Amino acid sequence: MAAATLLIFVAVVHRYGTGVPFLYPYFIQLHISWAQELCIYMFVWMAKFGAAYGVRTGIHVGVDVLVNYLSPAHRKPVVLFSLLCGVLFTAVIGTMGLKFVMELYETGQVTADLEAPRWIVFSAIPAGSYLMCFRFLQVAWAFWKTGELPHHDESRVEGVEIDQTPDAQPPSPAGAAR
Repeated sequence: MAAATLLIFVAVVHRYGTGVPFLYPYFIQLHISWAQELCIYMFVWMAKFGAAYGVRTGIHVGVDVLVNYLSPAHRKPVVLFSLLCGVLFTAVIGTMGLKFVMELYETGQVTADLEAPRWIVFSAIPAGSYLMCFRFLQVAWAFWKTGELPHHDESRVEGVEIDQTPDAQPPSPAGAAR
């Protein structure tokens, strides 16, 4: 995501920099018309693999309002059914995507600006979908064995640890006497 953001920033500076008379001779020699196309492809790949990460860590979108009202005995089969529906859906999308990519490979088509083989770009669909399918299977297996789903704690920020002891004092402002 950082690389895509940096690339778009450079492309915007380039676009508006060519309008500045003293920068024009330098910027006109740079050819980065491909930047937008590359960023689109980068975000597609990030979305597909990010969804698989979301399933694994429990941050993927799920509507569980009604499921949470069920008793534990009724909840388990409903959750397993929904996870297996996720497996089925992602396996179907992955298979259809793989069929599409294999047919696209035979055409030899390339992208408009990058002139990269289009089958490589569209490989994000089967690769990301099959990875997501695998993650759904992992979560379903773990839930079947333990009854626990991956859970994301919204109140915790990775890399930031807060002392939760009752007698912990908040840090004093710099230079203040105790």
